[in-house]
Amino acid sequence: MKLFTLKNFIFGNLLALAAGFSAGVQADDSTQLIKQGEYLSRLGDCMACHSLPGKPAYSGGLAIESNLGTIYSTNITPDKKYGIGNYSEQQFSDAVRKGILPDGSRLYPAMPYPDYAKISDTDMHALYVYFMQGVQPVADAAPETKLSFPFNQRWGMRFWNWAFTSDKPFQPIGGASAEINRGAYIVESLGHCGSCHTPRRITMNEKSLDSSEDTFLAGGELNGWSVPALRGMPHWSEQEIVDYLQTGRNDKAAVGGEMTSVVEHSSSHMSDADLKAIAAYLKFLGGNPGLHAADPQAVEKTAAKLTAAKNLTEGERLYIDNCNACHFVNGKGAPGVFPELDQASIVNAESPVGLIHTILAGAQQPSTAKAPSTLAMPGFAARLSDEEVAKLATFIRQGWSNHAPAVTSDQVKDVRKNLKHGE
Repeated sequence: MKLFTLKNFIFGNLLALAAGFSAGVQADDSTQLIKQGEYLSRLGDCMACHSLPGKPAYSGGLAIESNLGTIYSTNITPDKKYGIGNYSEQQFSDAVRKGILPDGSRLYPAMPYPDYAKISDTDMHALYVYFMQGVQPVADAAPETKLSFPFNQRWGMRFWNWAFTSDKPFQPIGGASAEINRGAYIVESLGHCGSCHTPRRITMNEKSLDSSEDTFLAGGELNGWSVPALRGMPHWSEQEIVDYLQTGRNDKAAVGGEMTSVVEHSSSHMSDADLKAIAAYLKFLGGNPGLHAADPQAVEKTAAKLTAAKNLTEGERLYIDNCNACHFVNGKGAPGVFPELDQASIVNAESPVGLIHTILAGAQQPSTAKAPSTLAMPGFAARLSDEEVAKLATFIRQGWSNHAPAVTSDQVKDVRKNLKHGE
């Protein structure tokens, strides 16, 4: 009897130890999945769209302007009433990758599910664990999206999805390195870079969803701003791409517009390896000759005239008075501090809206881990008239090596009007 009791005691303790070990392993696995899912949420830039300054993370409410009207982001915390707390993993996956909610209703593609469709099952599982276990639930209802007829008929998205989305998983590029394919996976899926940098058809779908077509990342337009092409990026080195994504600045440019929140909430949190993979992939892509080559003689001619300060046009005078202190007579700015104007994408874009907006409203670089300082450019809306901004912008678009069309005061007036409406 004593021997039996001793055996039971030993066996029971062994079972307890095994159970404790198993629980510890499961806890470690869960902790690792939460950590992995949090990182993936940064790759997917979920924070930027589903959070508002001063409000809890992921509680939604961001107003997203579209050609269809204003779409509000949803609460994606695990709250069971106002968030996604009742979603099964399959329902979560269907919402993210297919734009289908548990009740069968359809999301609008302001949620980039056509790109998220390529997220792997492994990454989707980690994201689900993170949002269910690593995010604090918030009992706060996000504003309801109310579009006008016929866009409020969400059932119609079923046919749009049938025509313009794909459930094909990510396809590695044959013959490319593991690093390039890692970059391709991030850019084409979680990074959803194509949702802004790929041109769209009149039906509002991206013309291509992967690098198999030359239209992918070939540039487009977003809320009136010209969005630059990312294919090849011939004027930037891989390190300059990494610097821009990591800090919001490099020796040639500084972040502005919608890209500011991307850097702040997403790319500045990426690992060095993933940033290098993205840069390698973008350089790998072809089909974008980029801007024309720099013209040293033209640069010198503009710089010499500005330096002499004689017989200046009004645009040149306005540049000397308002811009020269930071961007200099050669338009080169200060590396890593003030961006170049010569050959800059925003300057040479077909639409001058981005440049006009920056002159009127100014810009501020985000604070990131590797570049905590927030350098700001003041806005000149209160200082310059529409005609003065037009002449200044025209000089910038045609000085040095730049060859972009002139800007009119009516174009400035339209941008100023939108600024007053908070857009």
